[in-house]
Amino acid sequence: MNSRLFVRPMGDDGHDDVFLSLEDDEPVPSPPAAIQTVAPAPAPKQEEAVLDAEVVDTTFVEEVSGSFTVSWPLLGMDCPDCAAKAMGALRHMKQVTESNVSATSGEVKVSVDLEEGPLSEVSSVLRSLGHAPDVEHHELVGVRAKAVAHRNGVPVAQLERLLRRQPGVLDAEVSEDDRILVQLVASAERGLVEARERALAHVTGSEVKLTVATSNRLRPDQWRLIGGGIALPVLALVMIAELLGYHGLLIPILALPGVLIGGLQMFKEAIASLKNLQMGFQVLTSLAVLGAGILGMWEEALIVTILVAFTAHLEGDALLKAREAMQGGLDRLPRTARKVNTSQALCLTPEMSITTPKVGFSLPMAGGPVLPTANQAQPATETVPIDLIRPGDRIEIRSGELIPADGRIVEGKGALDKAPLTGESVPVDVDVGDVIEAGLVLARGPVVCEVVAVGDATRLSGLIDAVHSFREAPPRLHSGIEKFTAIWVPLVLFGAFAVWYFMFPDNWKIILLLWVVSCPCALLLATPVPHAAALSNAAHRGVIVRGGDALERMARVNHVLLDKTGTLTSGRPTVGEVVMGKQRRKESALKIMMGLESRSSHPYALAIVDHCEALGVKAASISALHDIDAGVQGTFGSSEVAFVRPDKAEPLGIEIEAGLQEAFLKAKTDGNGASLLAKDGQAIALVTFIHDDTRDGSATLIASLHDRSVNVEILSGDHQSAVSEFARSVGLAESAAHGGLSPEDKVKWVKARSASHVTMMVGDGFNDAAALAVADVGVAVGTGETVNLEAADILVPGDDPRMLTEMIDLARQAQRTLMQNLFFSVAITVTLVFAVIQQWYDQLWVGVLIHEASVILVILNGARLAQNGQALPLLKETLKTMVDDTKQAFASLRARYLPSKAA
Repeated sequence: MNSRLFVRPMGDDGHDDVFLSLEDDEPVPSPPAAIQTVAPAPAPKQEEAVLDAEVVDTTFVEEVSGSFTVSWPLLGMDCPDCAAKAMGALRHMKQVTESNVSATSGEVKVSVDLEEGPLSEVSSVLRSLGHAPDVEHHELVGVRAKAVAHRNGVPVAQLERLLRRQPGVLDAEVSEDDRILVQLVASAERGLVEARERALAHVTGSEVKLTVATSNRLRPDQWRLIGGGIALPVLALVMIAELLGYHGLLIPILALPGVLIGGLQMFKEAIASLKNLQMGFQVLTSLAVLGAGILGMWEEALIVTILVAFTAHLEGDALLKAREAMQGGLDRLPRTARKVNTSQALCLTPEMSITTPKVGFSLPMAGGPVLPTANQAQPATETVPIDLIRPGDRIEIRSGELIPADGRIVEGKGALDKAPLTGESVPVDVDVGDVIEAGLVLARGPVVCEVVAVGDATRLSGLIDAVHSFREAPPRLHSGIEKFTAIWVPLVLFGAFAVWYFMFPDNWKIILLLWVVSCPCALLLATPVPHAAALSNAAHRGVIVRGGDALERMARVNHVLLDKTGTLTSGRPTVGEVVMGKQRRKESALKIMMGLESRSSHPYALAIVDHCEALGVKAASISALHDIDAGVQGTFGSSEVAFVRPDKAEPLGIEIEAGLQEAFLKAKTDGNGASLLAKDGQAIALVTFIHDDTRDGSATLIASLHDRSVNVEILSGDHQSAVSEFARSVGLAESAAHGGLSPEDKVKWVKARSASHVTMMVGDGFNDAAALAVADVGVAVGTGETVNLEAADILVPGDDPRMLTEMIDLARQAQRTLMQNLFFSVAITVTLVFAVIQQWYDQLWVGVLIHEASVILVILNGARLAQNGQALPLLKETLKTMVDDTKQAFASLRARYLPSKAA
């Protein structure tokens, strides 16, 4: 056997990548393709030979027809105004047919026609505005940039451009160590995924294999922090010089580079905004900085530059922390999965030998001795895009992770958090053979699953899509705010010239001051952040709310109409009493009943079986068992027995004695059900059934609603006497209990109440669908698996009726937070404009600082709803993260542009 070993220089993970080439006339079973070193010492750098490959057509782009809808997360998307500007820029692109950019989720969703242009152009426009894709980099395993460039007949410098033209590629990068890194859009559309794989295979000349990698390219947010960090000491020097009374030429010579470097990212984003015909906040602050420089106010220019750099990052990170607090509420599927390799990866031992556990041989490196090594017990895993996972693949899920695909557990055991689906507070134990659903969280693990469904084929995908779209639906109030800002912003922008011309003709700095404070970022975040946080809080409890409008209406509810069955009661019948005929034995009768009903799934049959099992009664042997009109019949010994409805006894020729007849009439009056046991045409026993058992918390619900000044009525199809009795048992006046109502009657009742109240109708979502629809707020009680989501505005798990009160409290808290944000942001904006006109201050940095601080406070105040009122820990974590991110940005700068000799 001839073998060749290629060593790639040390990567970002601190390890060398070693590639083993096996060449032989005889096939080697499952030879490993890649070997990763675990030795800390780097191998000597070797030049890898460029493959002598056929040169292909460099204009190749995989033909993909039709329109595709894709989405990906964005960096720096922290303001609805920024989202609006981004959508405005995308509207000018011919390949974009529809777009939506969300500041609350930090995502872009576009429908693109790839015949008109590649997807990477869309990503490039967003990157130029400061919103690079926030997706993992993946390395094309086993290929080298030089070899691929040679194959395609292009210089290495142009290889990135070629890769970006391929379908499904957001960005591409050739690293300094000759690796090819790509950022890919996760898509459930097989046509796009397959076209991407064919295109990359054609370009590279080999089957595409991806692995998660780290790019040392600096992101826009990192450039912003680096610029601010460089400008900070420059500002200190300028301030010291001015304090010492020096105002010479050295100050602008020192300050100008600080302003240019510190504001570089801001200037780039401002230019990109103007190119895309958008007037973003970066344009306003850039003009303010340039104006301050022209006026010779270098200290002020530096302060504005630094404030924009750090507060913009702080603002974005605060919103990112808020989004993280909102995660886990059945709102999305992961974009990656940890795939278990079917064959063990080769590992390099500290003695620098290469071992393959499967085929059992060792190869020395660089002439070193062959040393024995231990086989690896655990299979290797790699993180791959979710669209590369197929049914039959095995994936590993660890504790606390979101499940990426439906799968059957094949290894391990754990606990599944089903609260977002059923409202269960305690995780459910899962073991080998159990199926776990994508979108839920594995509370305890790890487990290895065999994938049974991915993407749109997963069991909860429809529900997850619905929850995600509900969370992004803007409330009606927000549309009013957008209309206000559409008037306010141009009014201030152009009104600034009028203020300057008529009031301060000698001070054109007034224009810059007004421009800086006119951007309504805080105002635009006043409603979406608290709504998204509240909806996320609800989803964590298993409650699904159809957007901010439903939440707003729920906050104003003052009249609740409750369907009794399934809401305040379980809807499961139980045995009330067993009434025996004269000279009949109860135990014998119960044995016959159980024998007759043991094979039935009717609710009454299940109640009989449960009752008999609780008493330790065993079923009698019944033969010739068959259904009859309104009951079941069989043979017991030599006698014919039947279990039927009492009102059908006479047509069947069954005689009922007076005592059993009276018991039946009483059960009917009480609103209970009944069944009659007959033997040889003679009734021998009657069983009554209580249709519903009161749920725990029903009485508490009624009392708590009254405490919140909410009127309560019960609507039911049951007999009026039974409904009245139930109302008394839960502390509700009989006048508020209405029985004998058909679904049509309930609709009329809800309409009448809605004419004078803000109503909330609570039912099961099916036979009450019409009543739910006509109420101001319709609430379906059940689970995400069983209730039709389209039937109501809100879906509440049906086990605990007290959840209704909690949701009303949450809606009212969200409304209070929204109004706080609204008044605060309007007051800040108007006050700043008034203060500028009154000349209470004339420093640009004051306006920038107050503007950015107001945005951060609005975000934190809204995020409290997802953090159970804890905003201070969120602020502390945000500040700490900014410091850590700044250190990391400078570390990345040194690693990329000032590599150490050891590297």
